[in-house]
Amino acid sequence: MLLYKLNVLAIMLQGEVSFDLRSMWANMGWMAKGVVILLAIMSAWSIGVMIDRYIAFSQARKQSREFAPAVAGCLKEGKIEEAISVAEQNKRSHLAKVVEAGLQEFRAHALSHELAGEQVESSRRACERAEAIVNAELKRGLSGLATIGATAPFVGLFGTTVGIINAFRGMSSEKTAGLSAVAGGISEALVTTAFGLFVAVPAVWAYNAFTNKVEAFGIEMTNSSSELIDYFIKQQSQKGKK
Repeated sequence: MLLYKLNVLAIMLQGEVSFDLRSMWANMGWMAKGVVILLAIMSAWSIGVMIDRYIAFSQARKQSREFAPAVAGCLKEGKIEEAISVAEQNKRSHLAKVVEAGLQEFRAHALSHELAGEQVESSRRACERAEAIVNAELKRGLSGLATIGATAPFVGLFGTTVGIINAFRGMSSEKTAGLSAVAGGISEALVTTAFGLFVAVPAVWAYNAFTNKVEAFGIEMTNSSSELIDYFIKQQSQKGKK
């Protein structure tokens, strides 16, 4: 009995099996290679989105910190034109885009000599439209990250299934249970599973982080819009008293 077990173990360990990346790629079938290439494309696209959103959000945060005190000083002195000019100089700022839309609308209606209530209401709608547009810009590419994070593990799982099938096929064709018979299939299963997780995990992390930032930016834009409308109302009430 012991001799039989030793013979089985010797059969299973026969042949030199290498699991370095180059050998695993060489042992893959065309379908598994296609899965790896697809995952590589998904990874490259998600990394591109991460870099793009990180730069966009960093610039928006930096310019907004410079814009907020500058425009507040202009409005405190009643310099609408100067406030618009400051907003135009901070095109990357999410706050500047919303505030500029409200100021532009307020100035346009002031020149047309419309009623005070209509002027403020028009500015409010302009701020709301700007908020919606900026929110859409901030979310650009995030849906793709969510899709990659959700589907990459399943793409890798498909490659895993193909690898297992090829492993059993190798055992069947060589009529042996040695590792050399299943090495190709095992390498396919290992690589595609690991690569699928490697692509999915950073995409999910980045999606959650960027989504939280977009929500924070949305709150900031809403607060800035409300403060601007309150400023317009105070301006109109002061004019009415005069």
